[in-house]
Amino acid sequence: MKIDDSTSALAQAGSLSESELKLLQVLVYQECGLHFDERRAHFLQDRLLRRMRACQTPSFYSYYRLLTSSEGKREMSVLLENLAIHETSFFRNKAQFDLFHKVIMEELLQRKQERRDCSLRVWSAGCSTGQEPYTITMLMCDALSYYYLRNPLPYETPTPKPLVPPPWKVEVLASDISYTALRTAQDGVYTDAQMEAVDFAYRLRYFDKVGDKYAVKKAVKDLVRFDFHNLKTEFLPQRNDVIFCRNVMIYFDEPEQKRLVDKFYRCLNPEGYLFLGHAESLFGISEKFRMVHRENGTAYQRVEVKA
Repeated sequence: MKIDDSTSALAQAGSLSESELKLLQVLVYQECGLHFDERRAHFLQDRLLRRMRACQTPSFYSYYRLLTSSEGKREMSVLLENLAIHETSFFRNKAQFDLFHKVIMEELLQRKQERRDCSLRVWSAGCSTGQEPYTITMLMCDALSYYYLRNPLPYETPTPKPLVPPPWKVEVLASDISYTALRTAQDGVYTDAQMEAVDFAYRLRYFDKVGDKYAVKKAVKDLVRFDFHNLKTEFLPQRNDVIFCRNVMIYFDEPEQKRLVDKFYRCLNPEGYLFLGHAESLFGISEKFRMVHRENGTAYQRVEVKA
């Protein structure tokens, strides 16, 4: 459809009416749980106008009809991608990663070995362009190496030593609502600026230098599985030892936060751990987790209900 300048009043005015804004807020909320209050209304309008111009739709209601039509699923995905904030980096909030690496991984390895369960599964929910799940994977491999320096295996490991010593199996599931972010994450190639927080030892062990960029080694990428997931759905990855969902819940209202935390509880193995963003908390949201705090790092452990 070719846009008619005489009918593109919304595109020229650059604002939605109160009823139009409400209609869009409800639609986005129903689709993915994102809550846009009055403080973020300008951002929502700006992203909407960009998509209207790209689709050459002459009015809000014609664009709304497109979004809600059977032919509009792809456009809905594109709009949601434009509404997502992809702010991420390697080792973001280092205190949390130290807690995961030095405390929680040690506890998990001991507990799993006692139960003769050699599988480790971590879910990075809202993984953006991949820095978080790759950081998680590197730290898991490091934790396994340190663990077996102190607790040698009763047999020789293959040479060269694999990142994950047998019989252990590591799986990191990384999900996002943005296909564009997932493609970047799967490529696993980062600029020098993006690598700023990655020290030399980690660069040497887990990356290949390719021109002026760094590519995640294949052995690391093989441990990560990227997939599209909308946290609004009930069909989420199960049997996780740890879930990272950081700086995502701040975009949900309280009822949606409670529903999401209940889902995470069901998606975790008994005594599993949940990591949230530093500005997020389960206070007043759920009593199904207990807080774990070490040297400025915070996580939440699933509480098991006694029969």
